[in-house]
Amino acid sequence: MRREPQPVEEIKGIGEKTGKLFRKLGVATTADLLQYYPRAYDTFHEPVTVGEQKEGCVGTVSGVLAKPPELLRAGEMQIVVAVLKDLTGTIQLTWYNMPYLRTNIKTGTLYIFRGRVARKKSRLLMEQPEIFLPEAYQKLVHSLQPVYGQTKGLGNKTISRAVAQALKLREEEPEYLPQNLVEKYGLTDHSSALTHIHFPGDEEELLTARKRLVFEEFFFFLLGVRRLREQRGVQKSDFVMQDVRAVDVFQKALPYALTQAQERTWQEIQKDMKGGQAMNRLIQGDVGSGKTILAILALLLTAGNGFQGALMVPTEVLARQHAESMEQLFAANREILGEEMEGTVVLVTGSMTVREKRLAYEKIRSGEAKIIVGTHALIQEKVEYASLALVITDEQHRFGVGQREALGEKSKQRPHVMVMSATPIPRTLAIILYGDLDISVVDQLPANRLPIKNCVVGTDYRKNAYAFITRQVAQGRQAYVICPMVEESEMIEAENVLDYTKQLRKELPESIRVEYLHGKLKGKEKNQIMEAFAAGEIQVLVSTTVIEVGVNVPNATVMMIENAERFGLAQLHQLRGRVGRGNYQSYCIMINCVQDEDSNKRLDILNHSNDGFYIASEDLKLRGPGDIFGIRQSGEMEFKLADIFTDANLLKTISEEVNHLLESDPELEKEGHQALKRKLEEYVQEGLEKVNL
Repeated sequence: MRREPQPVEEIKGIGEKTGKLFRKLGVATTADLLQYYPRAYDTFHEPVTVGEQKEGCVGTVSGVLAKPPELLRAGEMQIVVAVLKDLTGTIQLTWYNMPYLRTNIKTGTLYIFRGRVARKKSRLLMEQPEIFLPEAYQKLVHSLQPVYGQTKGLGNKTISRAVAQALKLREEEPEYLPQNLVEKYGLTDHSSALTHIHFPGDEEELLTARKRLVFEEFFFFLLGVRRLREQRGVQKSDFVMQDVRAVDVFQKALPYALTQAQERTWQEIQKDMKGGQAMNRLIQGDVGSGKTILAILALLLTAGNGFQGALMVPTEVLARQHAESMEQLFAANREILGEEMEGTVVLVTGSMTVREKRLAYEKIRSGEAKIIVGTHALIQEKVEYASLALVITDEQHRFGVGQREALGEKSKQRPHVMVMSATPIPRTLAIILYGDLDISVVDQLPANRLPIKNCVVGTDYRKNAYAFITRQVAQGRQAYVICPMVEESEMIEAENVLDYTKQLRKELPESIRVEYLHGKLKGKEKNQIMEAFAAGEIQVLVSTTVIEVGVNVPNATVMMIENAERFGLAQLHQLRGRVGRGNYQSYCIMINCVQDEDSNKRLDILNHSNDGFYIASEDLKLRGPGDIFGIRQSGEMEFKLADIFTDANLLKTISEEVNHLLESDPELEKEGHQALKRKLEEYVQEGLEKVNL
């Protein structure tokens, strides 16, 4: 029997106010908290000399202050300033609004100072450094301290304490993975893995914990996918399509010819839809390869046969854009498609008013709506379809097993299923991850696309980049600036959206409107910002990776990515794909903030290639276990910890083990598999519950 998760407020010290802050992070229950894994680990290194300190990084220096600290005032702010010197140089130590330190720090005592290092007017500074006595610091050297994603008012220490409490409160559960796999791969138990992923004693403990949890994530995901495949099997279709002459004429009337890859894929789609069996096909194509027109042709073929087709996308803005562009395209081709296609495109999103939803639902129920475009709102219980024959999901990796299952079940009969992804996953991995689907690859870009010009630069190039953005805006263009963080973290050294937006507003002319976007904003706020950017009302958008699949803005020509070294190459390529969508030359400026050999080598691949599949394969070669100490790099599927690139070999191994398991025990009825079966049912149920949230 499944245990109901406890609200996060059950933890000592978390009241209503703190509970709301945790919910902003997506943490509502103690179970959520235990799966709110650290995004990085802070390592305490041995102190180094002043001359060895690196700008922009957290540094550690030891020494004795030659004279007592001074207390300065700047308006209402009180600033304590001290100076530390050694044989290699001088560094200024600065604390804001901590006046008591002036008397607490004694001259003649050896201290260790740890903080962010910066340079201002040729002076080396360390701002807000922590202060340690040597004995206390030595206990922390080489330890790994968890660093969590935070929000204003909820810092790392509060989250760490809450996680520690949740670990103590959790109930032990029996082993549910098959014992032979636990022994074969040397997997630790789930309980130990949870403890050590949050609070590892050393790197080996962390790697052991991570291996177990990644194994679980892949294992249950692949069991779920295989379950889908078995349920679908080879099914006869009640929606056998016939040729529709208007669709062929419409295709020939397009202002461009389909590429050979598009034409080949379109033939495969038609063969599936006309062949008498239910289509289950993945259309995998790089950013800008022209997958959307293939979706439109498939939807037109469905509508021309008198049935309904649905297109589900990850964001409301993208849904609205698709619906509007289809309406315009159909209106422009009215003579070809006929008047009956007018008004047949219906939009369904969560933010629509009750009246708008009611009207949309009625059109869908009656069959008047032939093409339905929307977000996951398309699979809510209230949406009833008259004859849903085709289901298309865009950016498939944003939808989990539960959503893949739920949309297909909205039809009274088994519909054709087509999923599209711009994530350039190598074919060997795609076959594993999309094991329930046939795969088509659109591996050509349209001939009229101008290649994006790339450059990888250091932090000293920022002023030039701002000047370049200013010139592009003066020409009527727009720009994105990507930061890895929403707001400043007390422990992660990376640019953040909120502070960066303030800085850009100072750096750029007042005539340029700079706004920010991140995943913690309410849905309505996100939509308003994205729509204003799409309409050209915002010239520069500072954002996290939330824009990765969010909006299509052909007028945007500059993509500037801060801390590019913190992202996986596949994700950087996805971000870069937000520009280069119009007729103008586009540019991608990647700021490498560490300038070490490994990051330079990785980013150089992007610098010299716009081919997503090549980049993904190179990413697989270069990335290894060391990457787990940085921000998690890929957001595919529903994995919280696993990364399909870093963990590619483990993914392949687990795929083989899942196949062996299901060959010998397809229903998981054998002795020793009962706990596994219950856990799989819980996993699938959780996925379905996410759909109906």
